[in-house]
Amino acid sequence: MFVTFEGLDGSGKTTQAELLVEALRGEGRDVVLVREPGGTGLGEQIRSLLLDSTRVTPWAEATLFAAARAELVEEVIAPAVQAGKDVVCDRYIDSSLAYQGIARDLGVDRILELNLHATRGLLPDRTFLVLVEPEVARARTSQSDRIEREGDDFARAVDEGYRALAAMFPNRIVTVDGAQTAVEVAKEIRGYVRDLS
Repeated sequence: MFVTFEGLDGSGKTTQAELLVEALRGEGRDVVLVREPGGTGLGEQIRSLLLDSTRVTPWAEATLFAAARAELVEEVIAPAVQAGKDVVCDRYIDSSLAYQGIARDLGVDRILELNLHATRGLLPDRTFLVLVEPEVARARTSQSDRIEREGDDFARAVDEGYRALAAMFPNRIVTVDGAQTAVEVAKEIRGYVRDLS
């Protein structure tokens, strides 16, 4: 299965991705954990460009994310899925839809089309959207990269974008309450994953 985790920085999505991988490996499953942007040599270079630069225009940002994603799918995700491994990805297409498509107002349809081409149409079996209020997420992060420093209005726009995506794609995106303890969230996610596998 191919599962992705989404949410604001500070939502707990990375923790939940790691906990799921640990649980699946504990069951003897072969699991690949990847993050976006990154996960390949080129992807890590693009990550540095995206997060460490002082300014990146919205379309350049969108296409750089798509380029890193294309490389990750080609080099890691698709081969792992084809080999029968489970893949857990910390961020994927929905990040671009929320951040660039909605919060940067480039359009969900346009960003989705770009990313479907970049990934050859590979969508996750399930996406877990860890929801917390933007103020809670901000308090949990160090705001160390360019996107994390965007400010409260941008974080609210991304949060609203994610919630809109959950309504658009209810068969794929499962929302979980990130205000619960990490253990409670992980238990809820494991229940959904059992239904997949």
